[in-house]
Amino acid sequence: MANVESGQSDKRVSAKTFALVCGILASMTSIVLGYDIGVMSGATLFIKEDLKISDTQVEIISGVLNLYSLIGSFAAGRISDIIGRRFTIVIAAAIFFAGAILMGLATNFSFLMVGRFVAGIGVGFAMMIAPVYTTEVAPAAYRGFLSSFPEVFINIGILLGYVSNYFLSKLRLDLGWRIMLGIGAVPAVFLGIGVLFMPESPRWLVLQGRLKDAQTVLEKTSETEEEAMVRLLEIKKAVGIPESCTDDRVAVSKKNQGKGVWKELIFKPSPPVRRIFLSALAIHFFQQASGIDSVVLYSPRIFEKAGIHDKNASLGATVAVGFVKTVFILVATFSLDRFGRRPLLLTGTGGMILSLLGLAVGLTVIDQHPAAKIPWAVGLCVSSVLFYVAFFSIGQGPITWVYTSEIFPIRLRAQGVSIGVALNRTMSGIIGMTFISLYKAITIGGSFFLYMGIAAVGWIFFYTCLPETGGKSLEEIGMLFGLKPEEMKEVEMPTESKGGAS
Repeated sequence: MANVESGQSDKRVSAKTFALVCGILASMTSIVLGYDIGVMSGATLFIKEDLKISDTQVEIISGVLNLYSLIGSFAAGRISDIIGRRFTIVIAAAIFFAGAILMGLATNFSFLMVGRFVAGIGVGFAMMIAPVYTTEVAPAAYRGFLSSFPEVFINIGILLGYVSNYFLSKLRLDLGWRIMLGIGAVPAVFLGIGVLFMPESPRWLVLQGRLKDAQTVLEKTSETEEEAMVRLLEIKKAVGIPESCTDDRVAVSKKNQGKGVWKELIFKPSPPVRRIFLSALAIHFFQQASGIDSVVLYSPRIFEKAGIHDKNASLGATVAVGFVKTVFILVATFSLDRFGRRPLLLTGTGGMILSLLGLAVGLTVIDQHPAAKIPWAVGLCVSSVLFYVAFFSIGQGPITWVYTSEIFPIRLRAQGVSIGVALNRTMSGIIGMTFISLYKAITIGGSFFLYMGIAAVGWIFFYTCLPETGGKSLEEIGMLFGLKPEEMKEVEMPTESKGGAS
């Protein structure tokens, strides 16, 4: 009896470890985005001085990568439905590797923009595929934990970018920023190697009719064989494959390669699908429109406006921002499955609102008394920035990616998430490319009052419109939004396959 219990315990540990490794490897794609965000906050200080560019060009360099990523995120949704999630990760790594090298070799603004274009496409691929793959591999019991990994690695990347700024800023002007950007290629190399050890998503395998391959992956990521079979039956039911079908391979509709998805999502959605789609778009919109990229990309400028004029002190404070952001995303990662999505989302957004209020007040006071030293206002600004990134990392940071990758029905998931990512990157690009112009137009304090108002609207939306999804299977979550069981069978089977072998 003891041997049986020991064997079951070993199986649970092995399954969780395997799923953990898969989530870590897939989420490494997010490091490239985080590193770029972090490193550009400091690199632009030196790029501006070295290449003699204007504030407008600084805004473009900082934010345009997110607009370029639209190409990658839209393409990745369709490509991942055709060639699989695993090989889409390979493409993401290869493209960003090329972009980082080009940015590191840039000799002028135009050359740098070419590198930003290539890297942006890679980021779009990475932002779409990491949460989808991780969600589809993870069991429901710790899906929130694993699905938050992309945000964890974004924060690790941001922190690494800040640290890179701090240490490489001491190099020669024309060399330091190039190395800052060029070493972003390193994570892509490790990711390309790591993908060799990753399995394909079991849900994608079922969509292709490869039932035996899917069962093999599910057995590796489930605590018992019975759990693996239950998960397989749920996926088969969602895909429309008869539960009695036990063939290793079955013929499936070409719709499983993503054809017709946009029609069901955008042009002729059912009311439940429309609610799911609008919920995904809204949570992505509010994540970025609440101003996170203004704080992360321009933290050295914010600290300068707050009265910290020494460049090393400003970069050091920025490293503190990255450290706090990373610590609190880890707190959220270990809390998602315990407390649920809604409590963390509402708490985090509420904390962001208060932090933005404090930052806006502090900056406004300092801005109105430029000749005076106001220690309490400086302290309020610095502490508000730290609290803001902490609350973001507890709530909107990870939950946006976890939630949107959970709520879409299986056949709509990859392209639904890709559209959400596209909106996310669009808003990030707009925020990054307008912050300097915005604070020149309405003052820097006014900018954060504006972000506070947007965050408040977001809190109301989250409270009234988003149900709790924690602890439920992906197939059950659709019912929370009004999908009926028969509507979950979305994918048509070819006529000759509907009977299935039993």
